[in-house]
Amino acid sequence: MNENFYFRQLLSGRDFAVGDAVALSMRNFTYALGDRRSGEAVLVDPAYRPGELLDVLSADEMTLVGAVATHYHPDHIGGTFIGEQHVSGIVELLALQDVPVHVQADEVSWVLERTGVDPNALLTHQDGEVLNVGGIEITLLHTPGHTPGSQCLFVEGCLLSGDTLFIDGCGRTDFPGGDPEEMYWTLSERLAQVSDETVLYPGHLYSKEPYLTMGEVRARNAVFAATSLEQWLVMFGT
Repeated sequence: MNENFYFRQLLSGRDFAVGDAVALSMRNFTYALGDRRSGEAVLVDPAYRPGELLDVLSADEMTLVGAVATHYHPDHIGGTFIGEQHVSGIVELLALQDVPVHVQADEVSWVLERTGVDPNALLTHQDGEVLNVGGIEITLLHTPGHTPGSQCLFVEGCLLSGDTLFIDGCGRTDFPGGDPEEMYWTLSERLAQVSDETVLYPGHLYSKEPYLTMGEVRARNAVFAATSLEQWLVMFGT
């Protein structure tokens, strides 16, 4: 791994947002990525207590230059859950530090509706575009299924998958914007370019392991067992 690559995997309710019952129950990961040489970093899915996440960067002598949303759900970027439970996220982050929020183009309307963030704060991306943070290149992969504009981040041999793929299972497709057929094509084709040596870092701690190689995930995760769309829909289409 590049010695200048700055990387932190932070678990909500443990590494930050301690005492927040929602953060503890949801077990979200927020990621900090950047270039140690330039001191620039981005936060991936900065929900719950963004001020504490900025404190992490400050303690590591890193400066925030942007945020990245893997998808629109409030436990990842803030906003309102059904039942009006509000989670702090990108809106509160931008009140503390004015930086762009990088989203996949198909996710923009969903992000705006759920968070109420200023549209001018969003920078949209297409599949395969590269986000440069100092000398670190982050490739943004459009991986619809869980939501229309879900995106994964490929950087320095790591895949940050949000709710697209977990070590065991994948993101639900029965929430608004979910599509089981698109999830099948994401898992079987769009992520086929990701090598078995790549290390998967998911959006939640739903397994004992916080990360595994894609080879290990493909060998044990039942979502890769289906050999056709029809079979996958029978197994996971609801």
